[in-house]
Amino acid sequence: MTDRPQILGALLAQTAGVDASVLDGALTTDRRDGERIGQTLVRLRAVTEDQVARALACQLGLSYRAGPLEPTAEALDLVSHELCTRYGVVPLSARPRRITIAMHDPLDLRAIDDLQFQTGRLASPVIATPTVVNACLAQMYRGPSGRARQGMDRPAADPSGPSHTEHHPRRGNPTELAGLVAALPAELRSKSSEDASTAEVERNARRAPVVRLVDGIIRRAIEQKASDIHIEETGSEVRVRTRIDGTLRPTVDLPAGVRRAVISRLKVMAGMDIAVRRRAQDGRIMVPHDGRTLTLRINTLPVSTGEKAVIRILDGAAAPRGLAALGIAGADLLRLRLLLERGEGVVLAAGPTGSGKSTTLFAALSEADRERQNVVTVEDPVEYRLPGASQVHVDRRAGLDFADALRAILRQDPDVVMVGEIRDRETAEVAMAAAVTGHLVLSTIHATDAPGAITRLLHMGVPPFLVAGGLAGVIAQRLVRAICSTCRGHGCECCDGGLGGRTGVYQLLTVTDVMRDEISGGGSSARIRRLAADAGMKSLASDARRAVAEGLTAPHEIGRLLGSFAESGRPCTTCSHVVPHAANACPGCGRPALHTCPCGERLEPGWRYCAACVRPVQPV
Repeated sequence: MTDRPQILGALLAQTAGVDASVLDGALTTDRRDGERIGQTLVRLRAVTEDQVARALACQLGLSYRAGPLEPTAEALDLVSHELCTRYGVVPLSARPRRITIAMHDPLDLRAIDDLQFQTGRLASPVIATPTVVNACLAQMYRGPSGRARQGMDRPAADPSGPSHTEHHPRRGNPTELAGLVAALPAELRSKSSEDASTAEVERNARRAPVVRLVDGIIRRAIEQKASDIHIEETGSEVRVRTRIDGTLRPTVDLPAGVRRAVISRLKVMAGMDIAVRRRAQDGRIMVPHDGRTLTLRINTLPVSTGEKAVIRILDGAAAPRGLAALGIAGADLLRLRLLLERGEGVVLAAGPTGSGKSTTLFAALSEADRERQNVVTVEDPVEYRLPGASQVHVDRRAGLDFADALRAILRQDPDVVMVGEIRDRETAEVAMAAAVTGHLVLSTIHATDAPGAITRLLHMGVPPFLVAGGLAGVIAQRLVRAICSTCRGHGCECCDGGLGGRTGVYQLLTVTDVMRDEISGGGSSARIRRLAADAGMKSLASDARRAVAEGLTAPHEIGRLLGSFAESGRPCTTCSHVVPHAANACPGCGRPALHTCPCGERLEPGWRYCAACVRPVQPV
């Protein structure tokens, strides 16, 4: 028994009698860019397509199929017409966990990945010649039967009139999803499917109509540039919503009986346990799209009516190009860059969930000199791919949390460290200690505004001297919908009422020496806020108005946020102007806000003399 040759050219020389000089020319001068050796030899008429296909099957240990190909109806229903013609594949047969496909280029891994994602099955390729594959595709999608199969992926045209269907790019095509819902079998629509066994649920999750429906929901959300997909039961129906530009929007309503099949389909794709329904589960899926790979982070949660699933869509290749693209005001942008150029201290991005904190940190990292500096990130999960940086994924089940990973990173001689989130005292202390020893540490924290981040650290139990010595600055932020760059707010097919995409509203706090003394001494949050304002910190509300004035967003967009951005303080009883905490008088009308002694001591009600200077109290 002889070993199978591993080089296709040598194998063709042996089986098809290709001359050595012809083979050498095909490998060098006669070969075109991107052309495989077999294609070159066929073009030179040194071999036939059949000889190349048989040799390739021998080389790779795959089966060879001569024409004509005979695909089964079940296999054809699993794969869209568009995918078959794009990659030149023919689905031949299907089993519950595997699909057999005929293709002339079994080394096209992207085709196999896309097909496995669409069908939810492992792909087993067999080899056929391009002529045989193309002939079968032409037969499959020709005539009435071909139009019917094609209509499974796109609604068929109305034969009585024009066949174009206009739809909003950011809203997708609702008719397409409605057609996929209508194609669901009656037994999947019934509520009784909730009582099905685990084996039956797994079979339902792999059925072609469910596979196409889930694929359609995910594909539409990606095309809409949504950040999340929500699948939840609302009584008689299952509601699917997508979050676009921070707002949840209805996508499609599904029959209640299909919820378990849809969520089980997601679990199968993400490698989760479909039998577990009484506890939360997490999983992820890698999805190819437009030449790049997206990550879908899936979380299921038991609720009173069954389960709810939320899918977070992450594009690792969409890292921001720099801080200038975020919409930060020019003066604050300069001050932030100066903080980063110092190369030491902790710089925090503060805000609620979904406010773009991680995007800001990666924008800062994208401006770092990753050739001359050792840049390391620790994240949960890794959201953006950053060339030149070492990125660590937190795995709590393996005993690697943020604090442990950060300690290990500090032994790797880092220059810049990014910690995905400061969630506890231990992580905060390690980050502050690293900053004190000369590292630049970037991280996020949940806080309402920039001064509130300092209060949050102190409430975590981080020693005040460590916060004062390690913290360099805080940038608080929110996201608001931006004016459409195409129509400039007038409304067009690329936006939603003149708004498309999002921009940021920011507040930058730079820690000064005076503030460090106040933090070390356990000073009040009102005092820290006042010192930050004296050092040039603006409010989130004022920056929101700046964004409107610069044409970045619309007045009605910030109107719903100005209440939560209100200046810290209380309304004046005379003119209703906001009076900052610890202010002596209202900045609007001048009415005294506090009863104070000329020496500066605050006077309490009922005092006849100042407790500090024993000066008689003058009535207001």
